[in-house]
Amino acid sequence: MTRRITVSLPDDVAQYLDQCPNTSAIVTEAVRARMDRAEAVRKTLAAVGIHLTPEGQAWARSVLSPPSAAQRAESQRYLEAIEAGRLPEVQE
Repeated sequence: MTRRITVSLPDDVAQYLDQCPNTSAIVTEAVRARMDRAEAVRKTLAAVGIHLTPEGQAWARSVLSPPSAAQRAESQRYLEAIEAGRLPEVQE
């Protein structure tokens, strides 16, 4: 079963999707990837004894700000170093 959902997107994202022959497939893939990442985080935390409740998640979202562009870039650099098989250098 499928549903039609209308969303508002930034211009650059909308322009990218305008170029794609199957916008629904692109959006579905992106949302599923996000769902998979969230589930992987939940399983990783549960494996070390941390079981997040919906209330705990709501609290964390209320006190933690989203990562900045610089923090996301640093996380990406760190991940790429790990995937390349080398110990990431910590930047201060």
